[in-house]
Amino acid sequence: MQLDIIYQDEFLVAINKPSGLLVHRSLIDKHETQFAMQLLRDQIGQHVFPVHRLDRPTSGVLIFALSSEVARKLGEQFFQQKVDKTYLAIVRGHTKAVGEIDYALKEKLDKIADKMSKQDKPAQAAVTIFDKLQTFELPFAVGRYPSARYSLVKLTPKTGRKHQLRRHLAHINHPIIGDTTHGDGKHNRFVREHYGLKQLALTCKSMHFQHPISLSRLSLICPLDRNISSLLENWGMCQVDQRELDKL
Repeated sequence: MQLDIIYQDEFLVAINKPSGLLVHRSLIDKHETQFAMQLLRDQIGQHVFPVHRLDRPTSGVLIFALSSEVARKLGEQFFQQKVDKTYLAIVRGHTKAVGEIDYALKEKLDKIADKMSKQDKPAQAAVTIFDKLQTFELPFAVGRYPSARYSLVKLTPKTGRKHQLRRHLAHINHPIIGDTTHGDGKHNRFVREHYGLKQLALTCKSMHFQHPISLSRLSLICPLDRNISSLLENWGMCQVDQRELDKL
């Protein structure tokens, strides 16, 4: 697999991670043989250091440092919530025009990977801003309603909790399409069978932060996931200019 590199200099490299690809080896998915970290290392012929996480089913901007020192500096920006991240998602239903989801999340631990972690941690503050970009209504009965409604939303997380966006959208009853853990099975199946989307409809569209060495403002923007883009085109998304989406 050849990874799509969207930025590279002597200090860091960023890729457009495809949905379904793990960032690195995991105790949970022992059978997997491909990982973004190893693929990128082999592709550029240089060791890389992950500085943040991107869920396996989520596509989009993924950053690696090219030294441990740069990884430390970048990691501090993520920890201090100084990295501005923008996601695009397709969710069930028509959302409000804008909104803020302020809902604390209790960390979900895996029985294998997190067996040594403290099991009774209190819920952590979590905040997500959302903006509705487009709505769709399809003439198909899914569940108890005569039509299927969806929204394309821009998501701006102000905190970085595990599975925050997926859990927050489910909390306000607008789960992300393709989310097999927190989503709506009937709508997931409908979109998969009728439109061929077999992944999570969530992509990290851009990240903006201070370059760890030059200290200049760096903006990393990737193209919209082609499977999500194809779905939107299938639904006749003509009111939202694709060029405007590429600027997010």
